Amino acid sequence: METGDSVKSFHDLDELIASVPFDVVTNLRVVDAVRGSAGLLPDVLPGLLSSLADRARPASIESSAALDGVVVSRRRAPAVIAGDVDRLHGREEQELAGCRDAFDHVAGEGRGALDVDLVLEVHRLLLARTPTPGGRLRRVESVVLDRDPRAARVKRFTPVAVADVPHHLDELIARYRGALATGRHHPVLLTGLFVLDLMAIRPFTTANGRLARALTPGLLHDAGYDVARYVSLDAAIARSAEAHATALLDSTADWQDGRHDPWPWLRSLVRALAECSEELSSLVATARNGRSKQERVRTYVLQHAGRSFRISDARAALPGVSDQTIRLVLGELRSEGLVEVDGVGRSATWSVVRDR
Repeated sequence: METGDSVKSFHDLDELIASVPFDVVTNLRVVDAVRGSAGLLPDVLPGLLSSLADRARPASIESSAALDGVVVSRRRAPAVIAGDVDRLHGREEQELAGCRDAFDHVAGEGRGALDVDLVLEVHRLLLARTPTPGGRLRRVESVVLDRDPRAARVKRFTPVAVADVPHHLDELIARYRGALATGRHHPVLLTGLFVLDLMAIRPFTTANGRLARALTPGLLHDAGYDVARYVSLDAAIARSAEAHATALLDSTADWQDGRHDPWPWLRSLVRALAECSEELSSLVATARNGRSKQERVRTYVLQHAGRSFRISDARAALPGVSDQTIRLVLGELRSEGLVEVDGVGRSATWSVVRDR
């Protein structure tokens, strides 16, 4: 086998993605804009990213499993994802738990950089709770099947031969890491091409889609893009699952000959990532607005309120701020020892602790 011919998307990157379609450029700008502001969030909005990550995690795990047809009841799925069940019921719960373990491993601080060992370990975790062993490269020939309009199963794509899988996987990882290091192409596009080639190689007998989806947030994180940690990329993909699957099949056509078109797949992935970025931006704006109102209350109480005041005084001085927000801030200030209260209810009188 001639070196370089095995990794189709990374054989000649300059030619393959030299001209980026306008809609992809537009969506990449959205992704980059949110990436640029996300680094400020831990200081500006303490705790926001943590709460978003806690919400995105189960959504990502459940959506990734569902995209492979693994669906657990609404009653049991949250407990399985949280690890709060004594025993897993059936194959689907086993596979959902495997998605959880793989997701957490990739998101964890202790995992290493992308290499073959990481790919094998993530796949092993995906299937570790099932009777099917994971983490072993494919040993039988494989085809990707689809259905034609008459519902007959037809061959859509033939992955690489079993004997060539180890070489393809090694070279894909090496070329992807090398392409990132040059800085010549957008990291999100390179991540998309890595996933495309990984799916075309089909290194394992089963769970290749879940493997790719488990790795993607980690690859984006390593490239400086964390949006998928805070807004579920898998949930965004699941909302247009059929179109996403069609884009992947379209981009793997003629992959073996190196004449494939990566843009259907890249366009679909970048669009989903842009949707996540816009959602994160909206969530941040909402949180900022809420915080600004709370800061107005703090400023009023600590700098402008009289020696004593009631909530009605704060309401009159702070148009547009709800009583609920005023009470929330007063509760925080009281726990900090900055204010004290005399009485309860509407007649309660608040005062600033002057000798703090």
